[in-house]
Amino acid sequence: MIDLYTAATPNGWKASVALEEMGLKYTAHGVNLMKGEQKTPEFLAMNPNGRIPVIVDREEDGHVVFESGAIMIYLAEKTGMFLPRDAKRKSQVIQWLMFQMGGIGPMMGQANVFHRYLEEKIPVAIARYQNEVRRLFTVLDGHLENKAYLVDDYSIADMANWCWVRTYEWSGVSIEGLDNLIRWKNSIEARPAARRGVEVPNKIDKEALIKGAKNVVTK
Repeated sequence: MIDLYTAATPNGWKASVALEEMGLKYTAHGVNLMKGEQKTPEFLAMNPNGRIPVIVDREEDGHVVFESGAIMIYLAEKTGMFLPRDAKRKSQVIQWLMFQMGGIGPMMGQANVFHRYLEEKIPVAIARYQNEVRRLFTVLDGHLENKAYLVDDYSIADMANWCWVRTYEWSGVSIEGLDNLIRWKNSIEARPAARRGVEVPNKIDKEALIKGAKNVVTK
């Protein structure tokens, strides 16, 4: 059994989408970011950086993994799913996973901050991050020409990038004209496991609110 500590963010979805796609049994624990639960001593003992998601693999002596990309690689290697064994193809998948970790995620995160969250609107900053997100989307669109997925078969790289790209409207970025990206995004959206994965943190929050229950969902 795996314990997942998560919240309804793209990085949080990455872990739950991977768990759902791989059919692993897990218990999801909601982490209330607004209340600062990710900064408690108990959470920091698992992840000193104070960020979600985190997994604890009870089958492996309580092995703890933080950083969403590291979690996806760990789960893929644990199950032998969604990460090629061939060294070259595995490298390609990890490259596109890092593309999300180092590009798509940080740039969309900054676009969200300046476009959505800051009371003071700074047009040059908003434009800078939205333009960079659009550029990165264009990179994905070009790579996906004549390709169903980023590297041959569906992989953790697709899951990771999709969890962020699907939120493009929140970042105030258009995907108009990026037909390959749209096709790819919609094809993953149609996967039942992917849809379940993004609902996991929302389900925890809703059940806790309605029932007054502890923020836990067992899968």
